[in-house]
Amino acid sequence: MSIAVAPEVAAALARGGAVVALESTIICHGMPYPKNLQTAVEVEAVVRDGGAIPATIAILDGVPHVGLSSEQLKRMAISGRQFQKTARRDIAHVVGIPIFVTGGIGGVHRHGEQTMDISSDLTELGKTPVAVISAGVKSILDIPRTLEYLETQGVTVAAYRTNEFPSFFTEISGCQNAYIRTWALFGTWGTFPVELKSFLVPCRVDSPEECAKIIHANKNLDLGSGILIAVPIPTQDAASGNLIESAIQKALKEAEEKRIIGNAITPFMLERVKELTGGSSLEANIALVKNNARLGAEIAVALSNLQKKGKNRMGRSAL
Repeated sequence: MSIAVAPEVAAALARGGAVVALESTIICHGMPYPKNLQTAVEVEAVVRDGGAIPATIAILDGVPHVGLSSEQLKRMAISGRQFQKTARRDIAHVVGIPIFVTGGIGGVHRHGEQTMDISSDLTELGKTPVAVISAGVKSILDIPRTLEYLETQGVTVAAYRTNEFPSFFTEISGCQNAYIRTWALFGTWGTFPVELKSFLVPCRVDSPEECAKIIHANKNLDLGSGILIAVPIPTQDAASGNLIESAIQKALKEAEEKRIIGNAITPFMLERVKELTGGSSLEANIALVKNNARLGAEIAVALSNLQKKGKNRMGRSAL
């Protein structure tokens, strides 16, 4: 199958420039039109402002596209859920883009030990050498089991300027543990007094340059697995995090009562949480995606500079 690579993306890759892959799911499944189109354009602008070339990924008319035109972005935004969500995200890696920005990756669903509902994102990260920049995993998931699964897959997990794995809408993940444990202890959701536990990451990075060094080393070692760099949502945008987390718990309870499982649970949860929070979850989602894109661009530039320095040193040595 041929892959359509946008000219500016191909040119940037050919000269070893900074390129950031972006998902298209958020355009079709994440929010309504025209908010989705506005967000897609703004996220691409954030990447450009950071000195990198954005490459939004989508399959159009049966052909994988790496980098979309404004007309193609609008087509996807208007069509929305007529576009089907695909399971594999390694098209960007196939054409040589090492960095992928998204909101939050999938993971082990809550009660996954019973349902075995585990996102293919995790196994994909285990076999695809791409660095994913996200706000952790979606907060409707089971964070500790997701981290355990990533370890099993050999995925390097790092957090940006923090020691604790973030929980998408909130900067920390400890608050989620209370709800998970109350279910285990009492068989129902509730805010029972339990000890909170933070989910620490094995690696902390404090600059785009540090991130670039890890990505560069992973490539040179030819490990074959990916890297997850978790970026906490900005403090000013996490102010409503507790409200959103409460809405998530309510929506989870409703989903269980209605026996909504499998692929149907994520769209139900996103829509219900948006309703319960009066739309604040949508605004927080947009803010964290832009924040991830900003850092992704900085890492892409740092990685490009690092690789160019390496090539220059090799060239001088050859002389």
